[in-house]
Amino acid sequence: MKPEELKYNASHEWVGLDSDGLAVIGITDFALEQLTDLVYMALPEVGAQVTAGEEFGEVESVKAVSPLYSPVSGEVVEVHSELVESLEKLGDDPFGNGWIIKVKLADGASLDGLLDHDSYRKQCSDA
Repeated sequence: MKPEELKYNASHEWVGLDSDGLAVIGITDFALEQLTDLVYMALPEVGAQVTAGEEFGEVESVKAVSPLYSPVSGEVVEVHSELVESLEKLGDDPFGNGWIIKVKLADGASLDGLLDHDSYRKQCSDA
């Protein structure tokens, strides 16, 4: 997925819809630069419910533990469990192979209200 086509949480998670209509969620390159050396990641189980704006997991670096917030509501249908053992994949391709979870959107859930690419980048440069 191209960063310009995605939507963003202010908390540095991105979301895009794949060809099956599933919401693919990851964290941005900006967040990874701030976290630096990742050492641990906790992810939800398949079947778990996530709610927009609420925590669904966490990532830990040598600097801090950071919660991961879902940009959408729905059911987790796939977890990129390889990331837990190979955290470097996040940094190698944060908007592609670095995806974290896939979510079947809840009825009425949408990507409305999230930041577009330009707004997100402006937020990052103002930080």
